[in-house]
Amino acid sequence: MKLCMVGTGYVGLVSGACFAETGQTVVCADIDPKKIQVLNEGGIPIFEPGLDAIVDRNVEQGRLSFTSDVPAAIREATAVFCAVGTPPRADGGADLSAVDAVAKTVAENCQREMVLVLKSTVPVGTNARVRRIVKDAPFPIHVVSNPEFLKEGDAVGDFLRPDRIVVGCDADDAFAKQIMSRLYHPVSLDKDRIVWMDPASAELTKYVSNTMLAMRISFMNEIALLCERVGADIHAVRFGVGSDDRIGPKFLYAGPGYGGSCFPKDVKALVHTGRDHGLELELAATTDRVNDRQKGVLFRKLKSHFTDLRGKRIAIWGVSFKPKTDDIREAPALTLIDALLADGAEVVAHDPEAEENAKKLYGDRIRFVEKAYEAAEGADALCLLTEWRQYQNPDFERLKSSMRHPLLLDGRNIWSSYGLRAQGFTYDGIGVQST
Repeated sequence: MKLCMVGTGYVGLVSGACFAETGQTVVCADIDPKKIQVLNEGGIPIFEPGLDAIVDRNVEQGRLSFTSDVPAAIREATAVFCAVGTPPRADGGADLSAVDAVAKTVAENCQREMVLVLKSTVPVGTNARVRRIVKDAPFPIHVVSNPEFLKEGDAVGDFLRPDRIVVGCDADDAFAKQIMSRLYHPVSLDKDRIVWMDPASAELTKYVSNTMLAMRISFMNEIALLCERVGADIHAVRFGVGSDDRIGPKFLYAGPGYGGSCFPKDVKALVHTGRDHGLELELAATTDRVNDRQKGVLFRKLKSHFTDLRGKRIAIWGVSFKPKTDDIREAPALTLIDALLADGAEVVAHDPEAEENAKKLYGDRIRFVEKAYEAAEGADALCLLTEWRQYQNPDFERLKSSMRHPLLLDGRNIWSSYGLRAQGFTYDGIGVQST
């Protein structure tokens, strides 16, 4: 069986390469010839640990290839995965124009009975919408909803060792079930990980999962602010709450707000879906508002230390929205940088992987340095935004001797137990009681 992955962004490239790793013959297609050129020349347009090795290995063994001729790739395929972007519109809803275009291209070029798999994150009703687009195709096209649950930085492992695989299709669609079962069989050898459901439920599951995780983060961020007011420690609260088996320890870390390509977009999309159907999803809407406010937490802390930031040199460690990725979309660091520039501060930044993406956004308005310690030289404050491993236990004596003011703003609370105040630093975390 030949598989076509339409879209070579994060989801499409990771999924296509991993399907090839399981033995499938996969063609990744994209209308952007520059992306395809980079891939055909051996480059990887995104940073994802382990992905380069999988791509190289499967290209070399002939299981994975790349093309900008999307119709030709579709004509050869029995299963076509739609992994194109669904960016948010101004009203918070998802822009489905790229999904519609893929559906039309599939309908015009299918050469056999086939499955069209919606891998993109799409609102409820998209499966039905796509079915209407492909209904007059010359061969039957079975439309399946299969939302992705890949974490940036751990995507390869998430695909090859999934905790569940959500598949939405008609209960009596034997053809689609056979194809999807076969495709995911190699990653379900120890147990069947496919969770079968109707398409609408599958579409909603993705939004609900991400929004529930986002709620946990926003709630703990609010509690961290309360900890600062009442003299409690968010670490102790987190341990106490997370030890409850009904709650568990994940996604309970306070920080400068969530970012990335999923949580912000999906929370907004779920709220929009509710409003489309006459329902105000108040918890989801509040989650979004709390996160927007939390992204300004480090700037507010800086303003509490300096009455005037004009001319102050502020060092930033970490620009990506999380470690192990170069993705800066909706990253809390961007909110801080924008506020600092608006206030006339000088920004010097370091990030192991996200520098190029940030330069595309800011140009020469901020200065990037090759080594983390260079950012701290002559700085009036150092702000930690992303908990890359290399930032987690630095040489604090070196930092103190090189900074103009030994002020550390720890957006991830990873330095709170190091006794930094006793070492002569002014230390400020988020909801922590530190020495």
